[in-house]
Amino acid sequence: MKVTSTAPKLAASAVEFPPHRHSQDEVTALLAATAGEAFTRFAGSSGVQTRNLALPLGRYRELSDFTEANQIYLEVALELSERALRSALAQADVRPDEVDVIFSTTVTGLAVPTLDARLAARVGLRPDVKRVPLFGLGCVAGAAGVARMHDYLLAYPDQVAVLVAVELCSLTIQWDDDSTANLVASSLFGDGAAAVVAVGAQRGAPGPQVLATRSRLYPDTEDVMGWRIGASGFKIVLSADVPAVAHKYLGEDVSLFLAEFGLTPEDVGTWVCHPGGPKVIEAVEQVLNLAPTALDRTRKSLRENGNLSSVSVLDVLRATLAEPPEPGSLGMMIAMGPGFCAELVLLRW
Repeated sequence: MKVTSTAPKLAASAVEFPPHRHSQDEVTALLAATAGEAFTRFAGSSGVQTRNLALPLGRYRELSDFTEANQIYLEVALELSERALRSALAQADVRPDEVDVIFSTTVTGLAVPTLDARLAARVGLRPDVKRVPLFGLGCVAGAAGVARMHDYLLAYPDQVAVLVAVELCSLTIQWDDDSTANLVASSLFGDGAAAVVAVGAQRGAPGPQVLATRSRLYPDTEDVMGWRIGASGFKIVLSADVPAVAHKYLGEDVSLFLAEFGLTPEDVGTWVCHPGGPKVIEAVEQVLNLAPTALDRTRKSLRENGNLSSVSVLDVLRATLAEPPEPGSLGMMIAMGPGFCAELVLLRW
């Protein structure tokens, strides 16, 4: 594949967690008291061992309503986002006033002004910084945000872009929902924030190039994943068809995308995949015919932190940047989410 001199680079990725870290057994004990033994079964097969939560476990039962939960979301989300963004900027050796555009994504709380606007003064971004808040993308948003930074920096190769993702999934808990979807989600999701710094081709920086991106929206899949938002807040929509959709579409999508550059999945040495859950990870492995160790970082992120929605794939990216592959090798970032949709990002170290 021809190396392009116009490709932006990912200079840094940082992840921050709230301080309340609990084992899956501790979380299971709290939720099983309400959901019963059915929850214990889902929790045991989730692939999750520990999670960080926005609040101490005992505090969740005290939440009065969606208004209180959303106010806590705003406070905790801002704190974690600021820490993540400051950490990523420091790693990339970029000053806050050098940032030209900030993309932000979340799907577990509502805020107007949006988080990026509230972060700007706290972190020291310029008054003329461009803001691109994204809402509703869910688990796909980490990869989608990287893709949109790529698009922006192709047009402005002398600029700096940052992405901030924050998800406090635990604050969306629905105590009166005994659906399978809610039990599965409660056994999987955790809380955290991530930030990524990307720079245009005219600015020197270490890190992988973002060579190309591909978005894919699947027909008749609106009810596969999402929220029903009402008086009690965010009620999960999560179909058992998610692994089936991955089986049906993802292998062909990745192959066709790579074929445009004369590549095949065998040419990709590093896979930065969102950890949707054990069955989704297995589906990705199968349709791409990956080696047993190819998604080790994805499984590790799920095991140690739970599914962090938009933050998860950026956590896998962080771990990959910390131990990068050989120079010149190719990587692929993959995430799927509400829509139902997928985002693919082709990387070169």
